[in-house]
Amino acid sequence: MEVALTVNGQARKVVLEPRVTLLDALRERLGLTGTKKGCDRGECGACTVLADGERVKSCLTLAVMRQGAEITTVEGLARGEELHPVQEAFIRHDAFQCGMCTPGQIMSAVACIDEGHAGSEAEIREWMSGNLCRCAAYQNIVAAVADAAKEVRR
Repeated sequence: MEVALTVNGQARKVVLEPRVTLLDALRERLGLTGTKKGCDRGECGACTVLADGERVKSCLTLAVMRQGAEITTVEGLARGEELHPVQEAFIRHDAFQCGMCTPGQIMSAVACIDEGHAGSEAEIREWMSGNLCRCAAYQNIVAAVADAAKEVRR
């Protein structure tokens, strides 16, 4: 099947089998390897992307189900050399260690802030709970999300 998507602001068409996940379409067919394949069962959140502005676990979503959707991956957040406020906050707060979960954490954090769920540390923890960090950098991740939320609200 031919699937038409807008990925990081660019219209893309890809021919694939109906059983191909959005994750595999992004990584293997479109060469966007920033989105990580973690558990491949929707449990870890490493594959989180935004689809029409909502966070989705791309390993659980078939690409054909997103026909015509606007997909944003971690590669699409920065504007040229200018990082997204969440990316800057993750660097400032050292909110990553091995980096495996980082793209999914960042995408989920962007959605968390956009959804208005970054009012307190407890709220951030609750709304980011679908993203696991094997290195246990949660304290730094929460601090980064809270910091970025202040910047985005300006």
